[in-house]
Amino acid sequence: MSRVRPVPGGRAVEVEPERVAGWIRRFADRHGEIDVHVRETEVEIVAEDGARATFTTRGGASAEEVVERLAEPRRIGLVLVRLGGHSVGVAFGARVEVSATDRKQVHGRIRAGGWSQQRFARRREGQARVALQAAADDVARVLVPRLAELDSVVLGGDRQALDVLRDDRRLSGVFAKAEDRVLDVPEPRRSVLDEAARRARCVEIVIQDTRATGPAAGRMDTGEGA
Repeated sequence: MSRVRPVPGGRAVEVEPERVAGWIRRFADRHGEIDVHVRETEVEIVAEDGARATFTTRGGASAEEVVERLAEPRRIGLVLVRLGGHSVGVAFGARVEVSATDRKQVHGRIRAGGWSQQRFARRREGQARVALQAAADDVARVLVPRLAELDSVVLGGDRQALDVLRDDRRLSGVFAKAEDRVLDVPEPRRSVLDEAARRARCVEIVIQDTRATGPAAGRMDTGEGA
């Protein structure tokens, strides 16, 4: 089943590249005749009833060529970070070729007041700093030497934690190749990294639907059953 998340003005769905052509056909079945506009970096699909769908391309001068190139295997860097845990890797297609996963202890918050709370907060801050430094070190070790081989980088996890890594000068090239999307992932571990590699292949299609939708519409527009 395709993953769907809300975005401003609509929703975004992750569709495996091999299923994009079928997804477009079903979008037309539901919304009527479509016009497909292929631009330099984006495809926009406008339906007869006003519904729109857009997704980023990887080259191609026609809709058929765009879909064909979407299915070409790519080598993708993966950076998954949450406070206390991280998983970093390189995937070709859906297979992780090299990875590093680690977890550092970071205590949760407490509600008690006074000096105890302040000491606890300082301790927690120190633990978080150590954990994020370890994450940055693994990104530098695993991805930076392989930057020239990567087609893109896909991020996942906590945005604030990722912003801390973004400030590390060693990782500027990694974040320069990062896609706009940030995958929602649980606590990073190797199994989560494997799932992220599969999701990183997917094309994120943003849908703006002018019509009321019910359960059947949700199944149709997410590409389920392709």
